[in-house]
Amino acid sequence: MFKSIVLVKQVPDTANITGKVMKDDGTVNRSMLPAIFNYEDKVALEFALQIKDTYGGKVIAITMGPARAADILRECLFMGADEVYAISDRKFAGADTLATSYVLSEAIKNIGSFDFIFAGRQAIDGDTAQVGPQTAEKLDIPQITYAEEILGIKDKKIKIKKKIDGGYEIVQCKLPVLITVLKGAAEPRPFQAKRIMTYKGAKTLTELEKLTEGNSLLYIDSLKHEYEERNLFIETYSADDLKVDETRCGIKGSPTKVHKVESVVLSGGSHEMIEPTKEGMGVLIDKLLEDRIF
Repeated sequence: MFKSIVLVKQVPDTANITGKVMKDDGTVNRSMLPAIFNYEDKVALEFALQIKDTYGGKVIAITMGPARAADILRECLFMGADEVYAISDRKFAGADTLATSYVLSEAIKNIGSFDFIFAGRQAIDGDTAQVGPQTAEKLDIPQITYAEEILGIKDKKIKIKKKIDGGYEIVQCKLPVLITVLKGAAEPRPFQAKRIMTYKGAKTLTELEKLTEGNSLLYIDSLKHEYEERNLFIETYSADDLKVDETRCGIKGSPTKVHKVESVVLSGGSHEMIEPTKEGMGVLIDKLLEDRIF
């Protein structure tokens, strides 16, 4: 029986950049972009669920982001996660990897003991691959990055196949451990229809408060209690809940800033057809040599 925590993130769909995507303070204007589940984090969730399937245990997904990030927590429940937590506070806005990993590590400490932390190698809105390793460092636990396959777990140790330049390594590590996974490491399982019907109504406190707006018959305390009784309440951690050092959060705790976001479209230039003959191949090789490609 193993307890796994999965770090997931809702990211702006950078493949569809529209509008003014940068704010004057150097942060991304996420409201101008569609929001999606970071794919590598979904693969990380699949790794955790595979461990649960094989060895038993519990899978907990956590995300740090604005209120709408609860959407991907519901998706985690649809896939098979047992518990989900939202980490949301205006004081966390504009965080770089250093500030993000600090808040995540404090949230994990609040959740309690664990055997595994899984995360995607990187998020598509940053491409830094830093949050996972920095979180492991702050929790003072070992880490395995670029994981491709879980080869086995025995005697409180896990064996992993990880990608390296030019090949792969087989590494073994004691638990607890943080593992970041690659995009092609596994195929995330589809949502389960039964779980969709069960958890589609799961809501955070912020979402419940919106339900009470303009409805004098609904009271937030009783509504929250009802959702907790039905196991549909998504717990949210604020800065006060986690008792974090606010100078290490959000923009205040972020020494790095995004300078600019650009949408780069690659287009082809002129082309030349090469005949699939011995002579044609000779012409192709001559041209490659001429362009110093060979």
